[in-house]
Amino acid sequence: MIRLFLALVAASLAAGPIHAQVALSPGTPSILFWTPQQQSEWYRHIETVYRVETVARGERVHPLSSAGRTIDPTFSFAGRTYTVADYMDAYKVSGLLVLRDGKVVLERYGMGRKPTDRWTSFSVAKSITSTLVGAAIQDGRIKSLSSQVTDYIPELKGSAYEGVTVRQLLMMSSGVRWNEDYADPNSDVARAGVVGAGLASSVPGMNPIVAYMRTLPRANAPGAYFNYNTGETDLVGILVSKATGKGLAAYASEKIWKPYGMERDALWVVDGAGQERGGCCISMTLRDYGRFGQFMLDGGMARDRPVLPPDWAVEATSKQIDNGQQGLGYGYFWWMGPGGAYQATGIFGQSITTFRQDRVVIVINSAWPRATGRDLSAARAALIEALHKAAVEP
Repeated sequence: MIRLFLALVAASLAAGPIHAQVALSPGTPSILFWTPQQQSEWYRHIETVYRVETVARGERVHPLSSAGRTIDPTFSFAGRTYTVADYMDAYKVSGLLVLRDGKVVLERYGMGRKPTDRWTSFSVAKSITSTLVGAAIQDGRIKSLSSQVTDYIPELKGSAYEGVTVRQLLMMSSGVRWNEDYADPNSDVARAGVVGAGLASSVPGMNPIVAYMRTLPRANAPGAYFNYNTGETDLVGILVSKATGKGLAAYASEKIWKPYGMERDALWVVDGAGQERGGCCISMTLRDYGRFGQFMLDGGMARDRPVLPPDWAVEATSKQIDNGQQGLGYGYFWWMGPGGAYQATGIFGQSITTFRQDRVVIVINSAWPRATGRDLSAARAALIEALHKAAVEP
């Protein structure tokens, strides 16, 4: 079942408005089409390719101690037996981390990556953005999930977003019409990406993604249907910034990086307006991805103080809406899986998978040859299944 879950997730993942980030050099190729050499170099040094903001760490580092044992399972997939090392070589894995009860049972690096090297996450950023919504509610900056989107982004008044709540945005159920077809140059995801880079006309003084999104018509009643919409994840990032009066990087530093104890500054790619992208491209170390997973698993606590509202971490990572994937569902920018598993996922093989009941967190950073693919996802699912089983064995 976990294999089906991950395959379905990969099949519907969004790259995001892929031109929305601002390249530092003219002629930089689309991030969807980097060569293997470019992937290896630029995924770990995204700041040399795009404009970024820094998510500053604090003085304290949250320890990830050894569990006193190391797992090294083998598993079968597509008629072949793999070791962990075999899988990492075959599927271009730069980092693999498994935590059980907050302690390391497996940590490996590939592709020449060092423990101090960051790696970009693509849509894993969505799950971090939704967590910052929870922090803003805890801080009283966002009144509640029932608040209207237009309360925080007034430029959307009079648009199809009138009457849409924050919760409905987090569930991908605004009811606003959106086409996420990457093969169609006239799709919304393609057109919004061009606007986000400032390559098309926009409204002076208004964030380009807001200017684009407010032109979209309504297709369904708010909350009625799930429709994957990367533009709205960027919109949620803008909403958090407007509500808190801070950029996402600064707010993430204040609420998570410093108090929880991340080991290194993270980097967050910004759009043409200088706004961190709520839907894409935060870079951090492998262990810091693990720390974020553990932060959520432990209920959003930092130094014994709540960063998130009571039960937020469980609510956000539990099914809130049916997304048509075998009843597994979708939370607040988190994918649901069988057995209580939930996942933050990004294209080209990035994932944080958590098994709530067993208190296992599995982080994988990769440089797949393609953004998504059922074969790629099925192989990763087989690995995750083997790692989970090995982690919980006595």
